[in-house]
Amino acid sequence: MSDLAIADVRNRAILLMVIAIFCFTLMDASAKALAPRIGVLPTVWARYAGQMALVLILVAPRLKTVAQTSQPVLQFLRSILLMSATAFFFTGISLIPLSDAAALMALNPVLITLGAALFLGEPLGLRRIGGIAVALIGALIIIRPGSAVFSLAALLPLAAAGCYSAYTLFTRRLGPDEDVWTSLFYTGLVGTVLLTLAVPFVWQTPDLIAWGLIGMITLFGTFGQLALIRAFSQGEASMLAPYSYTGLVFAALWGAIFFSEMPDVWTIFGALVIAGAGLYVWHRETFRR
Repeated sequence: MSDLAIADVRNRAILLMVIAIFCFTLMDASAKALAPRIGVLPTVWARYAGQMALVLILVAPRLKTVAQTSQPVLQFLRSILLMSATAFFFTGISLIPLSDAAALMALNPVLITLGAALFLGEPLGLRRIGGIAVALIGALIIIRPGSAVFSLAALLPLAAAGCYSAYTLFTRRLGPDEDVWTSLFYTGLVGTVLLTLAVPFVWQTPDLIAWGLIGMITLFGTFGQLALIRAFSQGEASMLAPYSYTGLVFAALWGAIFFSEMPDVWTIFGALVIAGAGLYVWHRETFRR
């Protein structure tokens, strides 16, 4: 393959990554608008039911093969963690500005680096420890514990980031032998089944606007997932990782447009600190390899 062709593939992968993040942030904005209408739990259910429908459509011809896993316990645990991360984050964005929640959720890369060192035995040098410490300082700048603007709701995106990081570590433990569609199938299946059992107790019949928002969550979640899968099939994870921080810009934009939420100077500064630390950790991991 020529250098020009390689560049075209990389550019296409980057574009797909940005499109995926664009869709996911619109999904989050839709969830923020939907939660006050029908509640957080039905909103999370809508997210998982939509994902399950997508996966079933895509893998229907080989469903029997996709449903086979050599690590059922690990698949169940990672699915619970991802569902918990979604529930924490959707609850958080229903209570605090979207830009604040997105910035705190951006701790994922450094938390994953820390967890990989503690539980998977991956190396953790002083510079990476420094990057993790700086990212945590960025989170403290945003939530400002002890100040008048601090709220316990700000801890929910942090809990979401922790659950998502643990989910990622469990996914690494699965190893390359497990089909990615098998993992997608089980995350959708476990979340949909458990939430379907719980949602009748808190169900509120959606109005026309709520049904529209449910459709948007499914649509944006579907397109985002497809774009993400496609991006990682064409480009290396290390190359695409920095573009996930475009989510901070999109989240701030949707918060301002749809919810009249303008991030204050401390939120912007804290988000820049977290993104800077995450990019530094990514740089160290990429160039070390």
